[in-house]
Amino acid sequence: MSDNEHEAKMARPRMASGALFFDDQGQVMMLEPTYKDYREIPGGYIESGESPLQACVREVREELGITPKIGRLLAMDWAPNPAEGDKVLYVFDGGVLSPEDQGRIQLQAAEIGAYDFHPVTAVPDFTIPRLARRIQAAAKARANGRMVYLEHGQEVGDAG
Repeated sequence: MSDNEHEAKMARPRMASGALFFDDQGQVMMLEPTYKDYREIPGGYIESGESPLQACVREVREELGITPKIGRLLAMDWAPNPAEGDKVLYVFDGGVLSPEDQGRIQLQAAEIGAYDFHPVTAVPDFTIPRLARRIQAAAKARANGRMVYLEHGQEVGDAG
């Protein structure tokens, strides 16, 4: 196989990074994007030269107007999408946002209409199935002090 043939077969996934934030009741933050018909977590696509963690910090700052400390990686999800191509999605632990932290949130009005907190078990009611699986797996990993590797939002093997 020539270098060109090998390169043509190499995966070139789109990568995105997001954070799970919780309130003091253990509920997870869900955003209402103005451009989607389902709820999302804070985050977005990783830019060239940016690490997944750097992208997460940038996206949280852009979408919420705050810069809380972003914690450890909770989940990495390989999520091929027939329309958009392969994706690798990283979910980090944003921790608990105190009422004071929440009071400092300034939503990026062009993209985010609102936010609220929901029980992790209710997440499937507010978003698409693959994202709901990813959020629930990441929240479980956080509770268990682990990191999980996912494919289509489903845990595969034992990542730690």
